[in-house]
Amino acid sequence: MSSKLSDRIRISILSVLFLTVMAITVALAFPESAVAINYNNRTLEAADFSKQDLTDSSFDHANLRNSNFSNSNLRGVRFFSSNLASVDFTGADLSYADLESARMTKANLTNAVLEGAFTTGTMFDGAIIDGADFTDVYIREDTLNKLCKVAKGTNPVTGRDTRDTLACP
Repeated sequence: MSSKLSDRIRISILSVLFLTVMAITVALAFPESAVAINYNNRTLEAADFSKQDLTDSSFDHANLRNSNFSNSNLRGVRFFSSNLASVDFTGADLSYADLESARMTKANLTNAVLEGAFTTGTMFDGAIIDGADFTDVYIREDTLNKLCKVAKGTNPVTGRDTRDTLACP
């Protein structure tokens, strides 16, 4: 009788261990992916979005003044006509983001990647762009001239020189 009981206990313990290993394996094999969120038309001043994966989220017409997006994944995010004044984008990935008609006055874009971003009509007055990568970004000529006056540094992720990515003379 005690042999059958000890066998059942062993089988129960092995079953629990097996299920635990399976749960861990599934969790590692299928990590949680980013869920696009709609923040359109919201007032989110001084909000902290740092170190988040916000891929494909939308902040159209949002007021994000003084917010923190440092070291965030913002690939494909829409900031159409948003107030991004004094926002911290240090080290953020803004590749293919829609920044059309956004106000990025005094925004910190240090070491940000903006490859392929849409920036027609974007205001960059007073923006910090040290080490930013603007590869394949169309920028109006008047804005480009202002950015080239302050452009410096090399992006640590892409290895590209900011002045080269802007095609500064």
